[in-house]
Amino acid sequence: MRSIATEVLVVGSGAGGATTACRLAEAGRQVLVVEEGPWVDRDRHEPFSLPEMASQYRHRGGAAALGLPPIAYAEGRCVGGSTEINSGLWHRLPGDLAEGWRREYRIDEFSSAVLDAHAANVEADVGVASIPGAPPRSSELLEDGAERLGWRSMEFPRVFAYDERGRGTKQTMTRTLLPRALAAGAEVLPDTRVARLLVDRDRPRGTRSRTTGARARVTHPDGATEEVRIDAEHVFVCGGAIQSPNLLQRSGVRRRIGRGLKLHPTIKVAARFPEPVDHGDVPMHRITEFSPHLTIGGSISRRGHVAMALAESGAVVDEAAMEHWEDIAVYYAAIRSEGSGAVVAVPGLESPVVAYHLTPGDMSRLTRGLVHLGELLLAAGALELYPSVIGGGVARRPADLHAWWDRVTPSTANLMTIHLTSSIRMGEDRRRAGADSFGRVHGWANLYVNDASLLPDAPGVNPQAGIMAIADRNAAHFLS
Repeated sequence: MRSIATEVLVVGSGAGGATTACRLAEAGRQVLVVEEGPWVDRDRHEPFSLPEMASQYRHRGGAAALGLPPIAYAEGRCVGGSTEINSGLWHRLPGDLAEGWRREYRIDEFSSAVLDAHAANVEADVGVASIPGAPPRSSELLEDGAERLGWRSMEFPRVFAYDERGRGTKQTMTRTLLPRALAAGAEVLPDTRVARLLVDRDRPRGTRSRTTGARARVTHPDGATEEVRIDAEHVFVCGGAIQSPNLLQRSGVRRRIGRGLKLHPTIKVAARFPEPVDHGDVPMHRITEFSPHLTIGGSISRRGHVAMALAESGAVVDEAAMEHWEDIAVYYAAIRSEGSGAVVAVPGLESPVVAYHLTPGDMSRLTRGLVHLGELLLAAGALELYPSVIGGGVARRPADLHAWWDRVTPSTANLMTIHLTSSIRMGEDRRRAGADSFGRVHGWANLYVNDASLLPDAPGVNPQAGIMAIADRNAAHFLS
């Protein structure tokens, strides 16, 4: 077995892991980043295409949290993590939310002012910009519908760089912080799965537990595998809200780990308009009238995604519908959930079991969100609406939306999410939090979490900005 030694081991290379690696490497620390997935050239595949999903998504994007209804979710599995596959929409954590978390979970040195300062740090590093010129038509339709209804809406900036022609390039971690970490001396080891963390069994009684590194398996380009031992003085686990608790549990770290999973349950509508809709990009507009408890926005609307959305409706769709798929766009309503879930590592399985419980209130809010989404799209000029509800029927006029109130049930709703948080909450309240105010796992001297797992609750907005701001804050505290 080959041995590798480093000062700091970072497991995972997404928003949290890349931020951690960059800050520590540029401060002069010896850093090794290990990533389970490959390093993929961003220009190799069309965004949101099936080849991209095969190479950069865990399980090709086909995972689901058990429950009634089950909730499909997607995770990035590549260098750069979910920053490589998300839409890049940027929204700082709402100030009142941060203040509420500080009080409820007893998080030290945690305020809207602190988080805004760290958000500004990462914004300067990765670049956050609004699209120059007009947004895609699928985005403008959201704004048009909101204006007709008198609802608040706004166009959100993105982690994008735009050229003089207005062409944008998403500023993923493989384009921004990871190259900086490499330039500062860090190493990135892709195609490397950490099986478990190693524990110091000889520590004095009554002292904090310590990890000495990790056991991992490297898959080489020719398919051959190699077992390696990684010795490290400090370990940062940054695999996201599903894989971080999975790794910790496999390693015997279980107290308040994997409990309290939160997400944004999302229900969709495929809307057919009288003219083609620009499918070149995701909509940048969001309806903020009901925020943060309900958000309405636009999804991916490539041909395959349109077909999937129509299939999820359970409606009988004739061939003509797909012949004119360019006229169809997919939109969503997402809620902040009262329910919660759990991540449970299973011996012998690489992937954990994920379960999520929606409350009756969640189902009511999802139904209300679906109806509001239908109102918006009809106001924007949609001719037909296909909800992701089996037996939901086709809505063509506002009166048709009334039927949705009775048709959205745990047995009929097709739900999904891409925002997973809160499975290792941060804070000094050890009854509820698995890590302290700065991400160090309670009871451990040198084991940290620094990713979406730390957020005490789903934020009601795209979480990347909050994840990176918290990771930047925690890295600065580690270095202080």
